[in-house]
Amino acid sequence: MATTLPHYLQIQHHLLEKIQSGEWPANHQIPVEEQLAKDFGVSRMTANKAIRDLVQQGYLTRQAGLGTFVTDRKAESPLLDVHNIADEVRSRGHDYRNDVLTREVIAADDEIALRLGVRLGSQVFHTCLVHYENDTPIQLENRYVNPRWVPGYLETDFNRQTPNEVLVAACPISDIEHIVEALLVDAETAEWLAIDTTTPCLSMIRRTWSGEQLISYARLIHPGDRYKLRSSVHRPDA
Repeated sequence: MATTLPHYLQIQHHLLEKIQSGEWPANHQIPVEEQLAKDFGVSRMTANKAIRDLVQQGYLTRQAGLGTFVTDRKAESPLLDVHNIADEVRSRGHDYRNDVLTREVIAADDEIALRLGVRLGSQVFHTCLVHYENDTPIQLENRYVNPRWVPGYLETDFNRQTPNEVLVAACPISDIEHIVEALLVDAETAEWLAIDTTTPCLSMIRRTWSGEQLISYARLIHPGDRYKLRSSVHRPDA
């Protein structure tokens, strides 16, 4: 039966099938517009639209003078902002879920007290979650929250709301601090992330403020081969 899809969508589906099946891996160069137009019996303009849309969706990237290539679609987070990880995953057309490993009240040790700006031994909320993209773990989140500012935090159903969503709703973020480093993880963390202990990982320490109040301190660990961090800065003309 002949397809009723517009020609540009037929080309897109063909390209996506090659990408999602793994036949065309990251950085693979796709056929040029002229070849796609010839293969599908369409104009070059139609082939251009198919490619342009996939570039906008993040599946392809153009390199001037070289061609068009399959994007490395690792999960990614911005360094200059805080996005909800569930929204990030779903924006890529993938399924999101999490496992809650820990939900407790603890006494702040030296590091937690320093990072969260509370007295040593103060009671703080602690949660530990593994975040998944299509059933693949992409982030281990250890988060410490000042109970004074979000008293109902531990009662949250984190399958319905991520910790980020809860905090933003209670205390809109005004300031962010990120510290990123590469590291190797211990055996327990490796098991949670379904990786080997020799797999390089990215660790991000994130602190968030709402006005003058320091709300949350989190340590986020990502397998390096599944995640990337992105930063962009606009510099106005001098």
